[in-house]
Amino acid sequence: MTDFFGIPLQALLGQLLLGLVNGSFYAVLSLGLAIIFGLLNIINFAHGALYMLGAFLAWMGLQYLGLNYWTMLLLAPLGVALFGIVLERLFLRHLYRLDHLYGLLLTFGLTLLLEGVFRSIYGVSGQPYPTPAALQGGYNLGFMFLPIYRAWVVVASIIVCLATWFIIEKTRLGALLRAATENPKLVEAFGVNVPLMITLTYAFGVGLAGFAGVLATPILQVSPLMGSNLIIVVFAVVVIGGMGSILGSILTGLGLGVIEGFTKVFWPEASNTVVFIIMVIVLLLRPAGLFGKVK
Repeated sequence: MTDFFGIPLQALLGQLLLGLVNGSFYAVLSLGLAIIFGLLNIINFAHGALYMLGAFLAWMGLQYLGLNYWTMLLLAPLGVALFGIVLERLFLRHLYRLDHLYGLLLTFGLTLLLEGVFRSIYGVSGQPYPTPAALQGGYNLGFMFLPIYRAWVVVASIIVCLATWFIIEKTRLGALLRAATENPKLVEAFGVNVPLMITLTYAFGVGLAGFAGVLATPILQVSPLMGSNLIIVVFAVVVIGGMGSILGSILTGLGLGVIEGFTKVFWPEASNTVVFIIMVIVLLLRPAGLFGKVK
């Protein structure tokens, strides 16, 4: 087996796959954050808790209703999106004209509330979730073993991210959405229900978090703290990619996942901090982020 800098090729490719899987979660989650911030001007700190909610909905669907993974892959994001509609209608819509800090504090409080509710019911121990039968096993590629489920996570995440980017950047609906955030009165003059559009946009953004939560269930233990463990890294991804940049969030999420994976091979002690080191360097050189625009 060929070695690179003393590291077996199999180990490197294994970390590449692991990095892509982590990067897929970063990309989907940071995409939802970027949509909500870029179009609604809200720093949604509750995104990690809503990711956890999606995972728990999938787990509860299996445990209490016998609903399989594929059914919950559709229903859980919808459930999180409906919950997001309630949050937007009751709380967030009152904060759009205020400083970002108000939205950050409100969503941080919602995070503590959601995590506290699930922790009091299920404790902090993780709940296992079986890999769906169709995605069990793996392929022996000769130079590495490729688990089917992890490959599915990468492919599904990339498809969802690219479809979302296409809708927002290349369709009339996306153009109306972007116009509504810049000049809502003008868009309303054309008969568009801007408040409803904003509500549905928030619901879609948090629905992406729910989708990522369902994807994570067979890989991670379903736990009330699974969102808190991830949200800081995801915010770093959004900052590096450029606050509000859709494409920046996708590319940065995948890229940082791979870099993090390789760091575990060459310098394991730095693997938990490499994302933040990169964030500091990027902010020093490009304060608006790699794909962000200076306003």
